[in-house]
Amino acid sequence: MIRFNRVSKRYQNGHDALDNISFSVEQGQMVFLTGHSGAGKSTLLRLISLLDRPSAGSIQVNGTELDRLSGREIPVYRRSLGVVFQEHRLLFDRSVFDNVALPLLVASYSPAEIKRRVQAALDRVSLLTMESLNPQVLSGGEQQRVGIARAIVNTPTILLADEPTGNLDPKLSEEVMGLFQQFNQFGTTVLVATHDLALVEKMGNPRLQLAQGKLVL
Repeated sequence: MIRFNRVSKRYQNGHDALDNISFSVEQGQMVFLTGHSGAGKSTLLRLISLLDRPSAGSIQVNGTELDRLSGREIPVYRRSLGVVFQEHRLLFDRSVFDNVALPLLVASYSPAEIKRRVQAALDRVSLLTMESLNPQVLSGGEQQRVGIARAIVNTPTILLADEPTGNLDPKLSEEVMGLFQQFNQFGTTVLVATHDLALVEKMGNPRLQLAQGKLVL
């Protein structure tokens, strides 16, 4: 499902964000990516999302060698991914419904299909009754749920989350992780970058630990 083979990433300033990383995440797994701030967690997720390219090594996702994808093929590839950010990245000039609908609009779904999928996604995160609201009136936890609904609205095979509970209290953090577990139980492969080691240990899922760009075995 996700395979890194001796992947390194060096930025133009000479910083080695990742150094000779190899690992596999199999289809249907839920795996935590842990490590200190600056360990390379976000860089690793950016490489999977093709927001960055590796300096060395190869990455395979869903049987596709990412280095073989052309620029025109990247948008189609990204439709197989859902991405959840720590800072939500919601548009406050649009309703909750319209925020969740964005990936479907980009993919040119019909209005009827957009409505069906958006309402199903909001229902899964318990926000269906708030679809007409502006995200600004929601709590931090509710805004994060909108971001999660947007990430799953196109039923991705892989869900990536970058510090999704970093701004939430412990109770809300557990609720958000519980949602990821539910999606994983439906067959979605989930990779969550987090620094919340207590929650990681409590949940007991497999874990990849990074330290200064290297994988700690």
